Amino acid sequence: MSTFMAKKETLERKWYVIDAANKPLGKTAVAAANILRGKHRPEFTPHVDCGEFVIIINASKAVLTGKKLEQKYYRRHTGYIGGLKEVQYKTLMATKPELAMQLAVKGMLPHNKIGDRSITRLKVYAGAEHKQQAQQPTPYTVD
Repeated sequence: MSTFMAKKETLERKWYVIDAANKPLGKTAVAAANILRGKHRPEFTPHVDCGEFVIIINASKAVLTGKKLEQKYYRRHTGYIGGLKEVQYKTLMATKPELAMQLAVKGMLPHNKIGDRSITRLKVYAGAEHKQQAQQPTPYTVD
């Protein structure tokens, strides 16, 4: 008996909707990363991109537990001397909640070609409306 290996060409990709309202940002990101990677499927193959599409709605209503709003920072560097830019998560969640959710999911994906392709299948919206009604997404509940 041989081991089954999934092929990218034969996979059928579904669409899932995750509602992040009143749920921890990290738990929502973990659920999204698992679907994007394809780990929820029985035919998961680590070296094949067998993930599916994810839509996250209500990203602005996601919750950060503990003192993360005050103590956690999003840091990036411009490349110039003294070019470190810091944004507190309280400010980031108030102005760009989509970016905060996308960064959390991206950090949980593998840092290679598969992860780069997987993050393009993520759609994040701050409100309850999304533009992918034509794909008929399936609701996904986060524990």
